[in-house]
Amino acid sequence: MTKVKQYDVFTMIPGKGNPAGVVFEKEGLTDQEMQNMAQAAGFNETAFILPSKKADYRFRFFTPGHEMALCGHGTIACVQSLVDTGLIADGTITIETNAGVLPISVTMTGEKILITMQQAAPKFVPWIGDTEGLMASIGLTVDDLDTEHPIVYGSTGIWTLLIPIKDLQRFTAMRPDNQQFPRLLTDMPRASVHPFTIEVREKKAMMHGRHFSSPYSGTIEDPVTGTASGVMGAYYKTYIQPDLPTPACLPIEQGHEISKDGMVYVHVTEAPALSIKISGTAVFAKDVLL
Repeated sequence: MTKVKQYDVFTMIPGKGNPAGVVFEKEGLTDQEMQNMAQAAGFNETAFILPSKKADYRFRFFTPGHEMALCGHGTIACVQSLVDTGLIADGTITIETNAGVLPISVTMTGEKILITMQQAAPKFVPWIGDTEGLMASIGLTVDDLDTEHPIVYGSTGIWTLLIPIKDLQRFTAMRPDNQQFPRLLTDMPRASVHPFTIEVREKKAMMHGRHFSSPYSGTIEDPVTGTASGVMGAYYKTYIQPDLPTPACLPIEQGHEISKDGMVYVHVTEAPALSIKISGTAVFAKDVLL
């Protein structure tokens, strides 16, 4: 029997934010065994904390369908679990992932622990495809598009298709047909789809999004997405407000439509190239036995 710890990430309220599974001390597992455990656990991502020869720890991330190179909320869940078990405290650690070795900082302010992770260098690729079909695949029409800003593939570690939407009210009408994504996303058929708007629910937020998974992931929607929020921050600086003074912190909200409200803090710097970090909190929810 294996214990999977559920952490809810980008929130301090159990039951909100984005749940992730965390598994300790299972370095003897094969890839297939980890994949099977992730499928049985049923979280959008289950993360495994393993020893590393290159960094302080190695993290591996599995959706129910496949392994991911990097997962923002899975990383924050792992780090919070290391704090909770007394293995790390304030300061910086390094983690080995399939996207490279990354520094992670842990800042404790009273009872609140803020975990910050560097993202990969932002990349964008123009969208060339069936825009009408794309909008239909999320339950909207081309009239719902914010045409002042481009549809692009974006990545700060994981590729997603960023779709600017006119206003917030259209988000409750979205009905994703994930099986259509690979046919429509011909340049990157394994990418996820991330509609967003600059109209927000919470005063401190700068952008609002939803995240619809690639069908290869075995899930439909990710409640609050760290990597996609990171690339949204890069998008904001690149396409929405190029003159944004940096360093800047952009709070990005997600999850409200499925009652999983959460907030990701995206840190944008230019030193001299555009660089992105994300911060968030996590809270232990429960143990799941497999």
